[in-house]
Amino acid sequence: MHVTPAPGLLATSRKIMRTRHMSLRTERAYLDWIRRYIRYHGKHHPRELGPVHIESFLSMLANELRVSESTQNQALCALLFLYRQVLEVDLPWLDNITRARRPKHLPVVLTREEVRRVLGELKGRYWLIANLLYGSGLRLHEVLAIRVKDLDIARCELIVRDGKGRKDRVTMVPASLQEVLAGHVAQLRAWFDNERRLARPGVSLPHALARKYPGAPVNWAWQYLFPADKCCRDHFTHEWVRHHHHHSGVQRAVKDAVCRSGIQKPASCHTFRHCFATHLLESGYDIRTVQELLGHSDVKTTMIYTHVLNRGGRGVRSPLDAPGG
Repeated sequence: MHVTPAPGLLATSRKIMRTRHMSLRTERAYLDWIRRYIRYHGKHHPRELGPVHIESFLSMLANELRVSESTQNQALCALLFLYRQVLEVDLPWLDNITRARRPKHLPVVLTREEVRRVLGELKGRYWLIANLLYGSGLRLHEVLAIRVKDLDIARCELIVRDGKGRKDRVTMVPASLQEVLAGHVAQLRAWFDNERRLARPGVSLPHALARKYPGAPVNWAWQYLFPADKCCRDHFTHEWVRHHHHHSGVQRAVKDAVCRSGIQKPASCHTFRHCFATHLLESGYDIRTVQELLGHSDVKTTMIYTHVLNRGGRGVRSPLDAPGG
């Protein structure tokens, strides 16, 4: 007998996620996996399903859909959340579910000349965003989430708010971008003043800050450095707000720039962060300093960038290159 999911299962899951202040991207991903899991098993209620059903679902993802290890693990995390946090089912078999092992790939790194070629193919705000990705070692969502109050151009300092792992950190702003950033902020201020004259919606704020600081959405300090062109409905409050520029536009611009530059490496926005770390290590900077700038919790994560310093074969000189070889 088929039992449809209890009314409110997804709504309850969403409520618990928001209580835990999980990101919107995680919320959407988890809810999608829960829906797919229930549909895959003929709309049986998750309480009627057990370890065999989870294993078969994960096996289907790997063997039929051929998803990556990280995608399979994300699906498992969503199901673990469903059983433990939503259904409050603490079953011992949950700890015995095998997680897919992610292969250890070396990051794609461009040479300094290749970075210049890609940057040369970008214009306007996409050029400035890409320069911050490379020059400050930021992730794409960290760049787009920059607010005016977090940027200190005079001190070449930037505070990254709510980065990966929900941690704040301080990183540098390239001195070569001081003048460009100052001009960008000046143009942004003129645009912001006009927005206020037209009484248009303010910016989106995280969690309940809009209630705590009612004037913050229309306060200059809280404005995004790269605001979206259009307003949209806030996913939580359903009020009209202006969010930051969407990541897809930047990703598309960088992809096109890499293509036009003629570089054959599979470079993306995140490649600039890899280049930042690798080029700093090449210049002789201490790995702990690079770790702090990147915001890594463990230096082992930063150690992967030392591969480029080995120059292949751990720095061993080929006998073909030896004098008289």
